[in-house]
Amino acid sequence: MGASLEDWLALLERRHPRAIDLGLQRCGRVYQKLGSPRPARQVISVAGTNGKGSAVAYLSSLLDAQGFKRGSYSSPHLLKFNERLNINAQPVADADLVAAFEAVESARDGESLTYFEFTTLACVYILARSGLDFAILEVGLGGRLDTVNIIDADCAVIMPVGLDHQDFLGKDRESIGHEKAGIMRAGKPAVCAEAVPPLTVTEHARELGAELVLCGRDFDFEEKHGNLLFAMGGHHLELPAPPLVGDHQLANLATALAALGALSTDLLKHQRQLAEGVAATQLPGRMQRHPGDSRLLMDVGHNPMAARVVKEWLDKNIGCACCCVLAMYANKDAEAVVKTLGNSVSHWYCAGLPGPRGQSGAALANRVRSVIAGAGVCTFESVPPALEKALEGCGEGGLVLVFGSFETVAQAMKYAS
Repeated sequence: MGASLEDWLALLERRHPRAIDLGLQRCGRVYQKLGSPRPARQVISVAGTNGKGSAVAYLSSLLDAQGFKRGSYSSPHLLKFNERLNINAQPVADADLVAAFEAVESARDGESLTYFEFTTLACVYILARSGLDFAILEVGLGGRLDTVNIIDADCAVIMPVGLDHQDFLGKDRESIGHEKAGIMRAGKPAVCAEAVPPLTVTEHARELGAELVLCGRDFDFEEKHGNLLFAMGGHHLELPAPPLVGDHQLANLATALAALGALSTDLLKHQRQLAEGVAATQLPGRMQRHPGDSRLLMDVGHNPMAARVVKEWLDKNIGCACCCVLAMYANKDAEAVVKTLGNSVSHWYCAGLPGPRGQSGAALANRVRSVIAGAGVCTFESVPPALEKALEGCGEGGLVLVFGSFETVAQAMKYAS
């Protein structure tokens, strides 16, 4: 009996000496030995600090509604690895992943690959064998040196750029923007969600000869009577507001629409199907109320930009401060996150996260206290006991925000189910 998916994932987690090892040389050599598989007839790659997952979800749903065969790849997952690869609205089967892992292992020929590199190549292998019209690929980290960038995108999408992963991507927004811009290709459209992206993004597009598509210049949007009004060139659409929570989702949806329009204006012609696609969009873990307990608001955000979006929603929609179950990896800017959320949170329930990147609830609590003197802070070893106490503390009419990482939200989902 061959190895199971769980066996493979456990092996890949411990095989390479470094969890993150940016560069395209090693994975590029294996990709060539696999035959350089093209994931689909047309490929959209999505980079950025925040909003990548939303953009992938909108693009997938908009293409599904128009009857195209499409696949999407994103990371990380919440509850099950299979979530990372979705083909025609269905997560990939274990057996298909195992077969793809075996193919990559055969092509690897001793080449050392990280967990992300190996699994990304396997997912590209599956996409290429699925006869797809479109593949939407979410960049894992940065862009220029990310494994996803071995694929030449027909359209690059740059979502908002903020400060995150600075130990790998650079200390400021310009340096990080340079890394994100690495997914652009000469003569191909590059759609920017920001009206004023980092200068490194616009300069790289100009030097490369990419067709830069800017929000506010080449496409625009506004909210009106609960709908999204979108304009690009001669196309004007009125679509339902996105079902994902938060005002920022209007911009995320508009950017996805602009990416389709940049590929072909024909992709914006069918307003009814586009409206159906918007309405059908789902993305767990992004400002999501738990289906079993509406007091829980869960968000996988882990940086100040994400915290700012959450705070804006809380201030607009909640009449009082909430409780927050916070669990973040040690290399994240917890102080900036706490400062951003500020008086929107009344009590902090700090939980520990496992693994080499994790930190204890006590260490996180000290970081919270360093920012907000006199804050109500409790310490827990893990998310479940923190969540239990937070729910007790907030009462029947209160709100508990679960924030800080994919792992934080995944633990909360499992506990509250």
